[in-house]
Amino acid sequence: MIEINKLSVELEEKEILHNINLKFHKGKIYGIIGPNGVGKTTFIKTLVGIYKNNKGNILYDGEEVYDNPKVKEKIAYVADENNFFASFKIKDIIKFYKMAYKNFKEERFHNINKIFNVDINKRFYMLSKGTKMRVALMIAFAQCGEYMILDEPTSGLDPILKSKLLKLLKKEVKERDITIIISSHHLNELEKICDDIVIINNGEVSYESSLENMRKTIKKIQVAFDMPVYEEDLKEIDGVFRFSKVGRVFTIITDDYSEKFITEINKFQPLFIEEIDLNLEDIFIYRLEEGNIDEEII
Repeated sequence: MIEINKLSVELEEKEILHNINLKFHKGKIYGIIGPNGVGKTTFIKTLVGIYKNNKGNILYDGEEVYDNPKVKEKIAYVADENNFFASFKIKDIIKFYKMAYKNFKEERFHNINKIFNVDINKRFYMLSKGTKMRVALMIAFAQCGEYMILDEPTSGLDPILKSKLLKLLKKEVKERDITIIISSHHLNELEKICDDIVIINNGEVSYESSLENMRKTIKKIQVAFDMPVYEEDLKEIDGVFRFSKVGRVFTIITDDYSEKFITEINKFQPLFIEEIDLNLEDIFIYRLEEGNIDEEII
């Protein structure tokens, strides 16, 4: 298990991450999402021990990750940009990793390469962005670590390879009971494989939940009333965090959709209530975007 306690990180005298507290359990896939520039990549690099935290700690099975080779040997990390060993041939990069990681299995690399189809005699700098990502992913799988931490792992991959990668990740968790953490802007992909979602905004964790719980409790509700109802009335209902009104119809976003919520709405004698399920992208937008629902941009 990974435990993150009161984590804060400063870069160039500016605080990037503030007071983050999280736990990542084995046998699960976690999605890290958030707008650009809010600290996701800093979080990932601190999580794998590249950046040193200024406050708090990051513990892998009770041990600090920073400057700890024993812990880092358990971690397979894929960066969002992979430019390591630029002049090396792929087959030489494989040899390096075999020396660096005792659990590295070259056979596994070659088995996955039957899917990714990369010429191992090419030098790394000759590869396209997508092919570099394929190599980095195959190396990560071949490391056979207890933790896979991936930053934008589908970047540059075509739709077919993306689909195959997602299946490989799910299979990896099922067969080896590992922990996978993925930072990505491709929310539709995360929705297919993740157990839990963490939203980071302005350097802090603004929301965390299981995907199953998010689907049950975060809903869009359209409702019209048979009596005068005002915005102030709806603000008093627990769980309402966004709403708009067109004529007599209110559109409400709640993160506490339950019998209690319905009971509170029924007090205003609704003519109808329509429940609309939200996907992860909808939830992300409604949680973070300022202003009313469907507000005009200009």
